[in-house]
Amino acid sequence: MFDSMLKHKINIAILIVWLFHITALIGISLGDVDWFIEKTPFNLSLCLLLFMLSYPIHKKRQIIAFMIFFAGGMYAEWLGVHYGILFGNYAYGSNFGFQIDGIPLLIGSYWGLLTFITAGILDYAKIQVVPKVILGAALMVILDFFMEYSAPIFDFWSFDENVIPIQNYISWYVLSMVFHSILRILKLKGNQKFSLNIYMAQLLFFMFFYFQQ
Repeated sequence: MFDSMLKHKINIAILIVWLFHITALIGISLGDVDWFIEKTPFNLSLCLLLFMLSYPIHKKRQIIAFMIFFAGGMYAEWLGVHYGILFGNYAYGSNFGFQIDGIPLLIGSYWGLLTFITAGILDYAKIQVVPKVILGAALMVILDFFMEYSAPIFDFWSFDENVIPIQNYISWYVLSMVFHSILRILKLKGNQKFSLNIYMAQLLFFMFFYFQQ
């Protein structure tokens, strides 16, 4: 009974994730860019809530890990925005929600969400821990690669002279490996089905606009 209810809850969460991403994709493609992009904070907040409920994030170790990823991501972004350290010289726009000292709170949450779901995709793969860390970090960088194209267009963030330095991807990968290593040390696992769907929804969304260039 409990397993059946859990599967039903996860299926509804997956449906909502795809519904919002496909709707935004169609709306933006039809020219309603501003209206849909302004809803980015709501969309990301909804994804975060569904992630918390479906992954799920409810054990003490999971909450602590998420807070580590949130704080670590926020600090790394702060170093990047204010000093050009790690990712290069860039600044956040107005469509990523509430900011503290130029850093959107959602970006910290996004670091946590991405770490958990990319790890979740590999949780039950019959491979050793080290390959899981390497591949999980690679999945995060792949998504970032496609996001970078749309980011300035959607006023998420932009690099100086719109040039994305290679150090951005190197830093993303190194930091992602650190986060994935922490997660594996803590031996945390989540729902693979939900993780795969939310990752693919976001990847296909940003890939669509990347290949439109």
